[in-house]
Parts: sequence; C-alpha cells; structure tokens
Amino acid sequence: MQKFDVVALGELLVDFTENGKSAQGNTLFEANPGGAPCNVLSMLQCLGKKTAFIGKVGKDSFGEMLRAVVAKQGIDTANVITDETVPTTLAFVHTASDGDRSFSFYRNPGADMMLLEGDIDVSILENTRIFHFGSLSMTDAGVEKATKKAIEAAKRAGALLSFDPNLRPPLWKSLDTAKEKIAYGISQCDILKISDDEIEFFTGVSDIDKGVARIQEEFHTTLICATMGKKGSRAYYNGNRVEHAPFLNEQTIETTGAGDTFMACVLNAVLENGLYEMDTQKLKNMLEFANAASSIITTRKGALKVMPKKDEVLQFIQKRKV
Repeated sequence: MQKFDVVALGELLVDFTENGKSAQGNTLFEANPGGAPCNVLSMLQCLGKKTAFIGKVGKDSFGEMLRAVVAKQGIDTANVITDETVPTTLAFVHTASDGDRSFSFYRNPGADMMLLEGDIDVSILENTRIFHFGSLSMTDAGVEKATKKAIEAAKRAGALLSFDPNLRPPLWKSLDTAKEKIAYGISQCDILKISDDEIEFFTGVSDIDKGVARIQEEFHTTLICATMGKKGSRAYYNGNRVEHAPFLNEQTIETTGAGDTFMACVLNAVLENGLYEMDTQKLKNMLEFANAASSIITTRKGALKVMPKKDEVLQFIQKRKV
C-alpha cells in the first residue's frame, strides 16, 4: 500500500487578494497562501486523503508562513525546501466585478523556480498513487529538469499522472514555449484538467468538443475534464462525453482556487473509483461534486486555508436539489 494518495510538485506562493480600501482610499491586499498544486492537495486533505508536496520557498517570513500553513492542513512538508537567497514568490490578484481575475507576479526569480533536479527525493514518488503537476514548474530550465525527473520516477513506480496546464501568460518568455511545455505535460498524463480558455490557446479551436477531440487524437489521454466557468464542466472518457451544469452562486467574490478545487475532486473520484473503472454515473457524480465544491470556494478569499469539507459540499448539493 502506498504511503500517499497524491504527491504534487510546483509553485507555493502568496496570493495577495484585494480586500477593500484603507481610510486613505488605498487598496488593501490580504496575504493568502496559494499556488495551484498545493491548493489541490489542501482540498484532497479535506476529503480525507493523504498528500505530500514538493517545492521551494524563500528564507523569509512569507516562506515560513507558507510552510506552517501547509503543515497545518495536514500536507506532508518533508520535501518543502528553503532557498537561502531567492525570496518566496508573490502574486497580486486583481479581481473584476464578476469575480474573474488578472495576476501580477513577483517571480524574477522566485523561490519556486529554484527547485533543482538534485532536490528531488525519488522515494516519495515511489510511494504515491497519483503524481500531480502543472506547467508553471516548466517555465525555467532548472525547475523543468526537476519536474521531468519527478515525472519519470512516478511513471517508473506505476503511479498515475495528473496535469493541469494552469496557463499564466505573464510567466512565460514566449507563448510558443508555453504551448510546447503544455504539450509535454499532456503527453505524460493519464488525467488532464483543462479550462475552456486553455483549450482554445492550445488547439486554436474555440469549440470545446472539437478542441478536446484534437487533444485525444494526438495524446490519447484516459480522462480529460474541461472546465467552462459559468457554463459548468465536461468529462471525456472512453469515447463518451458527460456534462454537468454549474452551481452559480450569488455570493461569489472571486474565482481564485476554483479550478484547483475542481481538480482535487476529480482526483478524489479517481482514487475512490479507479481510473479504469469509471462509468457514466460515476463521471456525473464526480462533476456534480467538483462543480459544487468549486462554487463554494468562489465565496471565500483565497483557497488553500478555506477548502470545504466533504459534508459541506454534499449539503450544498442537497440544498440546490430541494
């Protein structure tokens, strides 16, 4: 039996989210722990799974805060490394009136980029059922080598691989390079979570079904989940497409972490059902739960510290059915 259900590698950073105005009329920012891979693990912990994180933070107050918060969530931090010279990565999240976001990153460099091949302890990757990663750990040569080493170790050990492109254009020197690295990520994974915007970026096709068909034709990914924001989500599996409507929420304040919450719920369903034992009903249940959990997280500031528990999600779904 494997020690961990999911091990993730990637960015651990501070999301500064807008939180009102000061007495002088200046925008106030709240320091929320974040980073997509760790957000995914936090939600999985809330669903009763055992997780571990591989990444790097700076030797500063932000790095200390992140390490403490991640540990408090129950995520194993033995492979969270401190960089002695490069500061913790920061992101400022600017929220539009409809809850959509834009990002300003302080990562030139940031500690998460400093993870190196030699930092990877392959033993942790030999003890997990799923290894999860994104494209931001391939923006620089050093961290890309570390990511590829982890991918190869997890594959050798027979773990399933999960990938979320999590495209952030400002962090790439070239969008052609971003596309190339996303292609590599998709080529390695068994489970892909990809947004409607990312499908269009990667395939050049705005129609989601056609875009996913192109991805399937080239990469033969076992399970692809497409998130469509206010239009819900779809799962593509074994030649079938399953769709579920969103749980639109009047209390939505921002969408930070919604995709990560969704990703975690997909991985939870795979852990509980088996990737090759999914059927239409299981996929529908998976999307319903993932959409509901994502809706809940949009009503909260940040994500990592405030993920919903399983019972809360089930109660939310039940209330919507009444």
